[in-house]
Amino acid sequence: MSKERDMTRPPGPMGGRPGGPAGSIGRPIEKAKNFKGTLHRLLRYLRPQRIKLIVVFVFAVLSTVFSIMGPKIMGQATTILYEGIMRKIASTGAGIDFASIWRIVLTLVGLYLLSSLFSYAQQYIMAGVAQKIVYNLRKEVDDKLSRLPLKFFDARTHGEILSRVTNDVDNIANTLQQSLTQLITSIVTIMGVIVMMLTISPLLTLIVILTLPLYILVTTMIAKHSQKFFAAQQKSLGELNGHVEEMFTGHIIIKAFGHESKSIETFKEINGRLYNAGWKAQFISGIIMPLMRFVSNLGYVLVSVVGGIFVTHGRINIGDIQAFIQYSRQFTMPIVQTANIANIIQSTAASAERVFELLDEAEELSDRDDAKVIPFPKGNVSFENVNFSYKVQEPLITNMNIDVRQGNTIAIVGPTGAGKTTLVNLLMRFYDVDEGKITVDGVDIRDIKRGELRNIFGMVLQDTWLFNGSIFENIAYGREGVTEEEVISAAKAAHADHFIKTLPDGYNTVLNEEASNISQGQKQLLTIARAILADPAILILDEATSSVDSRTEVYIQKAMTELMKGRTSFVIAHRLSTIRDANMILVMNKGRIIEMGNHEELLAQKGFYADLYNSQFSGADLDHEVV
Repeated sequence: MSKERDMTRPPGPMGGRPGGPAGSIGRPIEKAKNFKGTLHRLLRYLRPQRIKLIVVFVFAVLSTVFSIMGPKIMGQATTILYEGIMRKIASTGAGIDFASIWRIVLTLVGLYLLSSLFSYAQQYIMAGVAQKIVYNLRKEVDDKLSRLPLKFFDARTHGEILSRVTNDVDNIANTLQQSLTQLITSIVTIMGVIVMMLTISPLLTLIVILTLPLYILVTTMIAKHSQKFFAAQQKSLGELNGHVEEMFTGHIIIKAFGHESKSIETFKEINGRLYNAGWKAQFISGIIMPLMRFVSNLGYVLVSVVGGIFVTHGRINIGDIQAFIQYSRQFTMPIVQTANIANIIQSTAASAERVFELLDEAEELSDRDDAKVIPFPKGNVSFENVNFSYKVQEPLITNMNIDVRQGNTIAIVGPTGAGKTTLVNLLMRFYDVDEGKITVDGVDIRDIKRGELRNIFGMVLQDTWLFNGSIFENIAYGREGVTEEEVISAAKAAHADHFIKTLPDGYNTVLNEEASNISQGQKQLLTIARAILADPAILILDEATSSVDSRTEVYIQKAMTELMKGRTSFVIAHRLSTIRDANMILVMNKGRIIEMGNHEELLAQKGFYADLYNSQFSGADLDHEVV
């Protein structure tokens, strides 16, 4: 399966914000390992915005208060209408006081307008606050990633890192922008509604509050039953996404081996499990709102009956009963919202925890204060008693000694896992040696500024890397401030100018995201042109001719020969026929140099290299293992 499957969360119950009136009730909630510590750390990001947050809080309170006052005032209009109608029926007065009703209507319009304005203002300010906080957090994460050592990226999938940078940060942004203001509004609404209900009738308020245990009982029972189905739904959804991704990525292989029907059957089986889990999860969680309405309606019946008795005895005005029913309706929804927001905050804390884990990762050792710069590097490289291991108990390179002179070509050969790429990682100081030292022009690379050290090297790897941009921009990536003539000259030296000119837009041809609109060989020629333009003192070449045709291979070999002129070159060789002219060939196995010499000398030894070389032409037996 693809390593990047988790880079975006799947849509549905667990992806994005929970929808529907019941929100996330009944769905499994991801929790942080250290909720309090993570939340406290997240709140530190809010401190620089505390003035705006206070304004948001005040505006949220004012918006809610103005909204809460509406039913009480509307109840007065109901009372006036009722009393006016009763006077007309009894013929004991002037009838309905429309002037008072109009004043109440205008007051209500003003209150609701003010409530809307304050709500708009607090949302506007909070949007700015949330985006500023997330902007700083993203910047901090991006800066951190640039300071992390290569071993951090080697130990994690791209999808996992991208998920932390995008999904988790977006989750934090959504919570800050939406849930925080909703939480304030919900709490103020609950408190305000209780106060307003108490001013009307403490007994009726008690009746409404007594329905709360029924709400809790209903939601708890349903959530308990629905969680297992949501978990099964999420698991099946992940399997389905993974299967579809694999099938579309490898559709050519699937067709070539005739496995279309098997793929379809697998899809049907996973899709069936997803259907069964999905409809059960949605059905059970969908029962929550009807049951809550049922409980709510029981409360309305009790309020109406008791309130009617109070009205007949003159203890409460009829308008107060109408207002109280509205308040009882407003009372339940904020409670549900608060429960949902509590779940969302739990999930957000888990996201924040993953982001903070990334921010707390050990960084590359910073350059020493007295770090040096080699102004005109020659390219002399020396390994002196170098020991290195990725894991303490598993030594990979032991007591390595190499002395490479300026302009020499050093080929590195050996089986998979022999340590060839590790050698490159140590040269570029992506990893530091455990013991010994590596020097460039007599200077320990740990004493050279890391950025300056890497500028000494140019790399052309087997896995080409080109970005979404023009061919000109991709070549110019090798050096800042280059002219058009220099780019074209580098392309000519790499034997890439001819094919570039045959493209519709020439050097302005835009490469797509995968650079799939040009061939593999053409990609490699562009990376060679980029390295030529960079004009490094030392080259690291990972042969990349295994997946190209013979004609293109000739062009690439010519381009590499041009690139290597006068430069110290380290060549990781796969086709041994291409390194016959190397000044020195290092034969590696299990992290050790087991043979060293030029092509003729190594063949004459009839050892490991000779077996490797002959196997590419005569199928020699390589079953024996060098220890």
